[in-house]
Amino acid sequence: MGEAKSDRDDGFQAFDDGFQAFIVTVWPRLVRTAYLLAGEQYAAEDLVQSAAEKACAAWSKVRRADDPYAYVRRILVNQHARRWRRRAPELLVDAVPDAAGVEDGFARSDQRGALLAALATLPPRQREAVVLRHWEDLSDSQTAAAMGCSVGAVRSHAAKGIARLRQVTALVGLKDTTHIGGAA
Repeated sequence: MGEAKSDRDDGFQAFDDGFQAFIVTVWPRLVRTAYLLAGEQYAAEDLVQSAAEKACAAWSKVRRADDPYAYVRRILVNQHARRWRRRAPELLVDAVPDAAGVEDGFARSDQRGALLAALATLPPRQREAVVLRHWEDLSDSQTAAAMGCSVGAVRSHAAKGIARLRQVTALVGLKDTTHIGGAA
């Protein structure tokens, strides 16, 4: 009689073509980057979920990209940029509240805690440039592609961000403030 349709065209095709395996593999890196951009665990998870939804919807384009992770990271940075443009100005506080119940490898260190607090004080574009350039260890051109701006703008934002971080007294004891993280 009728043969079952083998190619599904109902949105689940992406899972058949490797999307699930891809997103499971890159999820921790995306959450870390999003956390550094957003400054809060819940906001980072929301940001990555939103980027994953967009990547799933465009999976055929994403998987054909030269670097699918870079493609999705660009989606993530764009999502973050859209959110801070729409949001009310941030309220700056003297101390970052303790993220109770959040157990991640880089939040345990006092120096990293101070660094995260200092990152939260940077304007969003400077924070993006510093995180992508120095924490994710991307080149100027890769960072420019991820941020959707020129290499000169990346250099300017990153230099201004690093200069502001160097002025934070809690970070004065750090040995190397130009390479603040690293893809681990």
